[in-house]
Amino acid sequence: MLSPEQVFLVLLLAAIWDYLIGDPRSWLHPVQVMGWIITKFTKLILNLYQQPRQLRLQGILLSLLLIFGSGVFGWLIVWGSNLINFWLGIVIATVVLASCFAGKSLTLAAEDVLQALVEGDLKTARFRLSFYVGRDTDNLSESEILRAILETVAENTVDGVTAPLFYAILGAFLPGVGSVPLVLGYKAASTLDSMIGYRHEPYTDLGWFSAQLEDRLTWVPCRLTVLTLALCSGKPKQVLALCCRDAVKDPSPNSGWSESIYAAILGVQLGGVNTYQGIVKQKPLLGEAIHSITPETVKQALGLTRWCFLLWLAIALGCAIIVYNFNLSLN
Repeated sequence: MLSPEQVFLVLLLAAIWDYLIGDPRSWLHPVQVMGWIITKFTKLILNLYQQPRQLRLQGILLSLLLIFGSGVFGWLIVWGSNLINFWLGIVIATVVLASCFAGKSLTLAAEDVLQALVEGDLKTARFRLSFYVGRDTDNLSESEILRAILETVAENTVDGVTAPLFYAILGAFLPGVGSVPLVLGYKAASTLDSMIGYRHEPYTDLGWFSAQLEDRLTWVPCRLTVLTLALCSGKPKQVLALCCRDAVKDPSPNSGWSESIYAAILGVQLGGVNTYQGIVKQKPLLGEAIHSITPETVKQALGLTRWCFLLWLAIALGCAIIVYNFNLSLN
């Protein structure tokens, strides 16, 4: 297995890789493999079982097997590649870990839609947005598109950026474990939630456990993200007060907080009326509409995400250096 020093080197290299390169589209992504497994097993389970109790048990089994299986696979691939060659182990661990950080992907997705908006091409902007959000986009106005992008950045900052980094840092401090197993386990939980953790049939019972588990795994990194961004805003009391007022309105224990912190810092209002497969839903209003949402607002949000990531990374590496020097002094 990689030494502690190697683990933190991998963490740093993975962060640099994600910032500069992101996920090459021609490469097989771990989430694609997880999605394929979930799809196959979900079809099998739904064909074999119909009773709510049976579906819940099968959903628990699927979740535990995929999450622990992903973690064990991650540990084995790093361990095996490191046995073959030191640098091969570093490269494999770096590539796998970087694939779990969605900072570059989130930035490219937002910029992809913004480019069409800036060019005045609403039709293309709606089409591109449909790849990144679950709501219907065919009739969205420019302001609604901008709100959708900002809400996507806010929510996916936790799910795709800071939560994976949190588990990468946690794994880096666990001897013999490393970052890759914990991050792959979290990505498995997140993928399960996004695919079957719905509140409607046929996933109500099958996806119940995965939705509950993902909420709990994300709870701590979400609050740490909110606290970090509040401190970086320069007005933590005001921002946190607004978050505490509005975040609890959202039925999700995490997305309300992640969206509220961005709304509070940027002085905009998120939430409102959305349409999902023709069904109109009223989302709670978060924040105060001091400013309208513009392309520059979205870019500011992306900057907040980047600074939060870098701050966590710097703190983790600083703590690692302190621990390393302390161990040297003992020896």
